[in-house]
Amino acid sequence: MQRLRFSWAIAVVSLWACTGDIGEETDPSGSGASSAGGDGVGAGSGSGGSGAGVGVGGSGVGGEATGGSGGTGQAMTVCERWNADRANMSEGSWSGSVGACDAGDVTAAGRDNALRIVNLYRWLAGQHEVTHDGTRNQKAQECALMMDANNQLSHTPPTSWTCYNADGAEAAGKSNIATTPGVQAVDLYMLDPGAGNSASMGHRRWILSNSLGPVGLGTTDSYSCLWVIGGNGGSNAPFVAFPSPGVWPLQAMTASFGSVDDTGWTIQSDSIDLGSASVTITDGGNSLPVTVSQLLGGYGSSYAIRINPQGWTTAAGHTYQVSVSGVSAPIDYSVEVVDCD
Repeated sequence: MQRLRFSWAIAVVSLWACTGDIGEETDPSGSGASSAGGDGVGAGSGSGGSGAGVGVGGSGVGGEATGGSGGTGQAMTVCERWNADRANMSEGSWSGSVGACDAGDVTAAGRDNALRIVNLYRWLAGQHEVTHDGTRNQKAQECALMMDANNQLSHTPPTSWTCYNADGAEAAGKSNIATTPGVQAVDLYMLDPGAGNSASMGHRRWILSNSLGPVGLGTTDSYSCLWVIGGNGGSNAPFVAFPSPGVWPLQAMTASFGSVDDTGWTIQSDSIDLGSASVTITDGGNSLPVTVSQLLGGYGSSYAIRINPQGWTTAAGHTYQVSVSGVSAPIDYSVEVVDCD
């Protein structure tokens, strides 16, 4: 299990990520979200991977991705989708009560808004959209209540917890969990900030996983759980990158409380071993300095790396060519960054 505690001037947000049924790792450092690992069968560690090479404006063939410039029309399509899907970010209304240990429910609009943001990121990455499941929603709702009632996050809540519920405990072990309501949490999961998450980037990887879906979304006014383990999504994309091949909204880099340039770009795969990967990023033919770090397996994909820019930041109007060598299937794609404001 992994804990991430991300602080800023006004509030503290936490994210947790765990390896679920195949065991957990604990990191006391943390920031605001926790992500579950897998059950090892199509949805757990080693099989939740990620797909892509088929990002907007790019395509992946046989494990090799080539993302070209999307052009004005493609940029318009991406920006229209980005802005339309984010036009309503309301959390909805929660009908439950911590004092009464009543998980209640969130209005449909709130749950739909959170799901839409999940699917927006998956669309950008070239992954299939997912739906939510009523049973998983209800269990995730119990999970959110338990976190709220105890004012903390845990993937293995003890039976001594206030408002303990077996369904909620099950969801806690299979979910990304955060100290924010459900819609806001999705952007935070994709940023995945904090030293405790840097070794896995598990929240982001689960949301982009090949196996994701159906999900369960539960929230109170302050805590939320997003069920991500045990899916049957069945995508077989060779890899997925974030930022993804093709046209990419600049606003996706800073949608939450920080920058993806700080937490890192990622590439994940179920089929391409990235253990010896070397990464080159160029802009207009000029090589840009980066550091490359191996990420833990079992968080939504078998293999993954984190790429951190050194001394430069992603900017609109630039096209970044990413080349990965030292792997069984070469990965090459471009990211064309556009300003969608």
